[in-house]
Amino acid sequence: MGINIKDGFFSDETFREDFTYKNSPQAIKRFPFPFDRDDYMYAVNLEPHTKGREGSVFEFAFDVDEHYVSEMRDRAMVLSEDPLRCQSLPHMTLAGWDLLELIMVSKARDYPKWFSLTKDGNQWHWINRPMGIDQKFTFLDETTLPYGPMEYITRQTQGDFSLQDERDGNLWMDAGMITSQADWSLDFDIGMNFMEWHAPVPLAHEKGIFDRALKYLLNLRLGAPVRRYNWTMTIDPLLDTAPETYPIWGPTRATLEKGNVGERMNLRVEVQALFRLPRSNAIAFSIRCYLVRFEDLVTVPKWGRRLHRVIKELHPDLAAYKGFLRNRPLMVEYLAQFDDGAPTSPGCWPDE
Repeated sequence: MGINIKDGFFSDETFREDFTYKNSPQAIKRFPFPFDRDDYMYAVNLEPHTKGREGSVFEFAFDVDEHYVSEMRDRAMVLSEDPLRCQSLPHMTLAGWDLLELIMVSKARDYPKWFSLTKDGNQWHWINRPMGIDQKFTFLDETTLPYGPMEYITRQTQGDFSLQDERDGNLWMDAGMITSQADWSLDFDIGMNFMEWHAPVPLAHEKGIFDRALKYLLNLRLGAPVRRYNWTMTIDPLLDTAPETYPIWGPTRATLEKGNVGERMNLRVEVQALFRLPRSNAIAFSIRCYLVRFEDLVTVPKWGRRLHRVIKELHPDLAAYKGFLRNRPLMVEYLAQFDDGAPTSPGCWPDE
């Protein structure tokens, strides 16, 4: 797969081994900083997934940024090493077609320079210019694509995806493309219901957060998607932090030192969106991962101040769940130098 660098937009970078991943100044400014105040407690924090401010990661339903082609190359590497990162139970094929249509229509509408889709009945023609793909196929006929519909389109879309089947008053994770997850396993979770796959999250169950979230999602309407944030920390800009590869990335947690916190510690933010699908009535759950090194994040003064305060005061159970309890003192010490004690403005956006 070649990288399209004709317009100088897409980066040629790696998310493993030599870690050449880097955010441009523009990518730093549009980073989805997840904290709208100086403290944090796990919450549902759902909002309508509507068109956001121009140039932001919320402008379109599926964000395409400078890391697009390199992320897709990394996904192909993960799948070649472990095909079970993409699974779909037999009854979820129709939901896969729903997802394919949603993504293709959205990308062709929002990024016509890079993607196009033409339809003649069920005869469709899809062009993905950044990845050099030109595909004619018959909609709803799996034999006309090189992969199943969900796998085909998610090999071309940033972020992870799971498809939830609704039955028995619950949501069941019955399909997914999961190659950039924050320490959870599709192979373990597939076939589980909403409460089962959220069982490890501390504190939230006692507060009834997941009971309310499930009730809300069961009432999700077609054409009214919603989104939320999730976040954690990652040593080095590694997309693939799955349990299956823990022997590779797990030991790096013990390699953080006072002199390399800014360079190696990354805030890892997921913009999670949920869409009701039209034919299958399933719910598509997109989990788009964004990474930013601490040394880049603190170039936005508001974010440097606020992240220091959030990490310093975070409940120890949440710090442990998110995997950085042992490194929190180093993180707090590094961030403290960027917190002058000044008040921070409301909301997540940088101060203009």
